Amino acid sequence: MQTKVKHNTEQSRFESTVDGMECVADYHLVDGVMVMTHTHVPAPLEGRGIAAELVGAALEHARKHRFKVDPRCSYVRGYMRRHPETQSLHV
Repeated sequence: MQTKVKHNTEQSRFESTVDGMECVADYHLVDGVMVMTHTHVPAPLEGRGIAAELVGAALEHARKHRFKVDPRCSYVRGYMRRHPETQSLHV
């Protein structure tokens, strides 16, 4: 699935609206580290790869800006384990 992901810098999150429902991956920056704190996709949208697209966009942003990533969110930790190319971002 291709989801339109927007980086909302004011709220420190990556977001997408799918079928009228908001999906988010929240973070905050601390000394060059993107602390990924929460990922949420409403239950009716689960299993469509939306969380993966949000987290993928966030990690690409981190790579582009040379941030390290602290995956406090369990979904982000699992995503990074499944995608070894992201390991260089891990703090």
